[in-house]
Amino acid sequence: MRFIIAIVLVAAVSVAAQSVDPAILLKPPADSWPTYHGDYSGQRHTKLSAITPENVHQLTLAWAFQTGQTQSLKMSPVLANGVIYLTAPDNVWAIDARSARQLWRYTHPANDAFHIGQRGVAVYKDLVYFTTPDAHLIGLDARDGKVRHDIVIADAKRGFWSTNAPLLIRNHLIVGVAGDFDNLPGILKSFDPDTGKLQWTFYSTPPPGTPGSIAGGATGGQMWMTGTYDPELNLLYVGTGNPTPVLNGEARPGDNPWTCAIVAVNPDTGKLAWGFQVSPHDTHDWDAAEVPVLVDGTFNGTPRKMVLQASRNGYYVALDRVTGKSLVTTPFAAVNWAKEIDKDGRPIPHPDKEPLRDGRLVAPNEGGATNYRSPSFDPASGLLVVSAVDAWGIYFFKKEHGAYGWAGANSSVYSRSALRAIEYQTGKVRWSHDIGEGAGVGRRSESVVRTIRAEWRRRGADSWGRQCLPALACVQRDDWGRRLGRSNREIRAALVFQGWEAGVRRDAGTRGRPWRAASLSRCGTRQRPSDHERPAEGLDASRR
Repeated sequence: MRFIIAIVLVAAVSVAAQSVDPAILLKPPADSWPTYHGDYSGQRHTKLSAITPENVHQLTLAWAFQTGQTQSLKMSPVLANGVIYLTAPDNVWAIDARSARQLWRYTHPANDAFHIGQRGVAVYKDLVYFTTPDAHLIGLDARDGKVRHDIVIADAKRGFWSTNAPLLIRNHLIVGVAGDFDNLPGILKSFDPDTGKLQWTFYSTPPPGTPGSIAGGATGGQMWMTGTYDPELNLLYVGTGNPTPVLNGEARPGDNPWTCAIVAVNPDTGKLAWGFQVSPHDTHDWDAAEVPVLVDGTFNGTPRKMVLQASRNGYYVALDRVTGKSLVTTPFAAVNWAKEIDKDGRPIPHPDKEPLRDGRLVAPNEGGATNYRSPSFDPASGLLVVSAVDAWGIYFFKKEHGAYGWAGANSSVYSRSALRAIEYQTGKVRWSHDIGEGAGVGRRSESVVRTIRAEWRRRGADSWGRQCLPALACVQRDDWGRRLGRSNREIRAALVFQGWEAGVRRDAGTRGRPWRAASLSRCGTRQRPSDHERPAEGLDASRR
């Protein structure tokens, strides 16, 4: 099976100068997507207006780019100066945005690290940076893909790996790692993008054995998703992962800060400004690594600078991003694990839902009520649109599992996914659209999204398929159905505009049957590895 990618072109771009001024990230051009989230806010909302409710039915495939790889594509394409940068583990492609012509390709040397995914690149001046499974930060010449920097982020032999899309803040290139098969400290690092020199390291949990550790003996809390940034406050916001050992809570008493938390960090010094634990003392692998979305809005009639997160544990939180104080904490998906919301707005785990020898049925399951699939915020409607999952799993722990790495076992028993729109001021779910499996989202206006949903229904595309090839498509006036339906072999295409993702598929031998929709960035990403690929019991292959 080969993976195919196509891209939306909503404005003319030229393959001209390769240099990108980091200052443009403060206000990116409308015809670009120069960083993982498009801009620093993480809102993934475009102001482009070429796609409307009146013409959305005319979207069709304009071109396709074939990677020739079998690896899943979990990245966000970065578009700068008319060049699209695509990634898979150990690979980067630069292609012409207008024609899909490959300009260059870089392949990292073969390694034995964990190849679970790759999120994307950061572009700085004439350099393209990305991270590798063996936890290297590679700087490539934007003109020809030649290596100019090869920096070790962390020791892969200890169990670290990286899928992170680097975040550029002025002269700081910020990267995180993953690794919860071993008891490793949570680390985030900043490098000088010109020289590659380390500037600082932030620890969400200290190395094992650190005297006076506030983490209660826990390690973990890896920062494996790209954060967001407020230039006015000069604060970087990052979600942290689960503690280790993962399912053995007895080995690490207390709340285990700063695991499963949103942390605000000064990007110049790496010092913590504040932290908020979305899941204190997590024992279910519910990373709070999901995107912290920055919104300037009102709360109870007062202007507030807010950070929003639909977290993996099933709770939506809205915080004052100046102070980290809680404004809203409420479920957005099926949950049964918390006994209360404390005075600080944190869901407090119920002891009866801790993993035990005879198992405990808990919602959500290990995959979570959402995951790395990006949300999107529409300022006009005040809605945060998320990929949500109602899911249940059984969690086990016995003394024999020990106190290292996973330290337990789990099994999912049911899940059902939906796109859900959450009112940012209250956390109430405004609408929910069943999709069967998860998908990342990006937003146009509410009217366009509603029209596309109606178009899916008109074409009989109400349910979403589980297997697909990644694809991005562009606006082109043509008969979409006729072009896709001219053979009964498996055909897949997708619609994307600046991050908003949807797709269609038709299975072999199903001529005349309803179209089934499938997520484009989802393609293969929620499938668990086969047994020989799984380094540890309980791995969630949908993340990191």
